Amino acid sequence: MSRIDEQDPVEHIRGVRTSIKWTRYQPDVLPLFVAEMDFGIAPGIADALVERVRSSDLGYLDGPGPLAPAFARFVADRWGWDLDPARVHIATDVSVGIVETLRIALPDGGPVAITPPVYPPFFELVEEARCTVHEVPLRDRWGDWTLDLPGLEAAFRDGVRVFLLCNPHNPVGLVHPRATLEALADLAAEHDVLVVSDEIHGPLTHPGVTFSPFAPIAEAHGARSVTVTSASKGWNLAGVKCSVVVAGDDRSAALLDTLNDEVACRTSILGLHANVAAFAETAWLDDAVARVVANDRLLAALLGEHLPGVVYHRPRAGYLAWLDFRGMGLGDDPAVQLREHAYVALNSGLGFGREGRGFARLNLACSPDTLREAVQRIAAAYPSTTQGEPLRYAR
Repeated sequence: MSRIDEQDPVEHIRGVRTSIKWTRYQPDVLPLFVAEMDFGIAPGIADALVERVRSSDLGYLDGPGPLAPAFARFVADRWGWDLDPARVHIATDVSVGIVETLRIALPDGGPVAITPPVYPPFFELVEEARCTVHEVPLRDRWGDWTLDLPGLEAAFRDGVRVFLLCNPHNPVGLVHPRATLEALADLAAEHDVLVVSDEIHGPLTHPGVTFSPFAPIAEAHGARSVTVTSASKGWNLAGVKCSVVVAGDDRSAALLDTLNDEVACRTSILGLHANVAAFAETAWLDDAVARVVANDRLLAALLGEHLPGVVYHRPRAGYLAWLDFRGMGLGDDPAVQLREHAYVALNSGLGFGREGRGFARLNLACSPDTLREAVQRIAAAYPSTTQGEPLRYAR
């Protein structure tokens, strides 16, 4: 059975890895910002990559090839999604898949709805496609986040024809209930809105929580949808550059058939074979999720003991922790203060939209010792904030 070996110390990882997570800041800064795992990749993926290199198989692609049936098998086994592999296309990564879909869906531009606080590139991707951002923020009731369905209905009624859904939602770790997605599908069908669903964190759904892919729900309700996802988050493969772009219905399939051939050609052949291998590595994935969930519990306990002024919005999917630092008085961008005074690098909440003021995002895909060190550093840098009311947990 595949497993994840015990985590190497940060000093060792920094010595062998060259991604921005490990090179952007000085060695005395603890990196907990970029959404990359500290875990080593699955052995089956490493073997697949080595075999491609040894075979000098480093050329161009013109389609998904073996990735389409591999992805279809994974979603059928994991979520009961009966997917026709013919509906699967490829792109360099999820961001490229989103941009290229927006370009063909809205060739003359137009408004695209997003739901902040949300993955920061969503703002930029909409603009890259020469469209305009229409914000419909999540509803937040004491940490209980939901889609604002009345707000989305108003946006659709006012002319928004594409909605960029984050499912599960980054950064709050929200797994949208099926009933919410069904209501969204009804609204999209009524107003003929294309829903582009970023489902990259779906494989990382925590035990006891049910993730629902949007495409089969949309098709059953007569709505159009395109799903963009990849093994890059679930299996730590961001740099190998391959994603799938999946039509959820016949109309969307006809739309994706108009994608420029270069979209597939620019995808990495190494990334394609890494994704094929990843979607068969379900035991490794389950082990990774188990470690993330253990770190979620550990972080909650550490914050409760050492930083009671922080409100932790605990994720139900993914390995990203959304932290409210407003009770510590660190200003609109606590990530700057934490990096400069505690030598801990988190993602600034400001990039996620106005709703991210006073927040920061922390990466849970690390060793428990790394989390302990991060909390200890912050508590030591701000000793006056370590006393107060018990921590509130938001689920």
